[in-house]
Amino acid sequence: MREFTTYVTHLECSLTGARVESDRIHGLSEAGRPFLVRYDLDAARRSVDRDAVAARPGGFWRYRELLPVRHSANVVSLGEVDTPLIPLSTMARSLGVGGRGEIVVKDEGRLPTGSFKARGLALAVSMARELGITRIAMPTNGNAGAALAAYASRAGIQTFVFCPADTPEVNVREIALQGARVFRVDGLIDACGALVGKGKESMGWFDVSTLKEPYRIEGKKTMGIELAQQLGWELPDVIFYPTGGGTGLIGMWKAFDEMEQLGWIGSHRPRMVAVQATGCAPMVRAWERGEKHAERWENAHTVASGIRVPAAVGDFLILQAVRESDGFAIAVDDEAIEEARIRAAAGDGLLLCPEGAATLAAYQEALERNLVDPSDRAVLFNCATGLKYPMPDRSEPVPDELM
Repeated sequence: MREFTTYVTHLECSLTGARVESDRIHGLSEAGRPFLVRYDLDAARRSVDRDAVAARPGGFWRYRELLPVRHSANVVSLGEVDTPLIPLSTMARSLGVGGRGEIVVKDEGRLPTGSFKARGLALAVSMARELGITRIAMPTNGNAGAALAAYASRAGIQTFVFCPADTPEVNVREIALQGARVFRVDGLIDACGALVGKGKESMGWFDVSTLKEPYRIEGKKTMGIELAQQLGWELPDVIFYPTGGGTGLIGMWKAFDEMEQLGWIGSHRPRMVAVQATGCAPMVRAWERGEKHAERWENAHTVASGIRVPAAVGDFLILQAVRESDGFAIAVDDEAIEEARIRAAAGDGLLLCPEGAATLAAYQEALERNLVDPSDRAVLFNCATGLKYPMPDRSEPVPDELM
């Protein structure tokens, strides 16, 4: 079995700093918080050439020295690609964005299974294979379950997925079609997560819920590395990120620190903006109150189901990244989300998912409130293809003169 060169040294509790061995099966730490994967970055700095890494074929596996998989045979891949950066030029002009300022969408919908969940689940499933796990389960609002089903089926791992009863039908069906057993639950994603936790002993599955295992975050951090590479190893002024469990926001913040220690980037950091919906905004409320942890949001509702997460186990890591970056948390209502989706599609030809549209709506509001400047380079994350979501019927009858 060919080994990758990886510089993993240990896992570390994100709350207490307690260390445990890598290459072992771990869930949450003894403190009930996520583990973070740590690397010997001094050794990596001496041995890993940034430009040589960038010259490798596309896809996030090119960053393998900064990922935890040790054996190439355990890599589970569905043909991952670099996701493009797409300027919203029409939108920028209409909002008066000028000078060096621009609005750029990183379109994660181009990944396998149509969402950024492919990054995290590819790593989680690859590590499950490496650690000998044969049965896994998770709760999902849709796209994570689809990615898990696809990667786990490719790896020969049995999968169980629990989703809220109102999960978009296309997600439920793709999860099932890609080989997982899928169950609809009368409740939100945290109720689904409770069922996964309840079945760990009786069903013998491993829980790959958001941040309840250490490796999804390592997949998501590749968004930050890839973004830096695409921008010539510079970072934008501000990043708007749709925030439910927040794995990607946490992962990118971790990636920026690792890249600086490697000498790949300087000390400049983008302001990190956690975008939520007004119907489910626990991070916004905690940020506004100056709290370290977020209380559960009751009666959560929004058209952007991917960010309908009433409570996040990594809440303190999300808030820490936002505050350390001098960023902010902001919530937008469903009407603004739908309007932004229409404007991006009709004006710039880019079909955003509702969660991606939320970042555009949040950017517009932030601009109006002078939270960002028109001269800022802003990157918005579109986390999934808009083709998976319901669209308004705007067809018209054939004009009389053509009849």
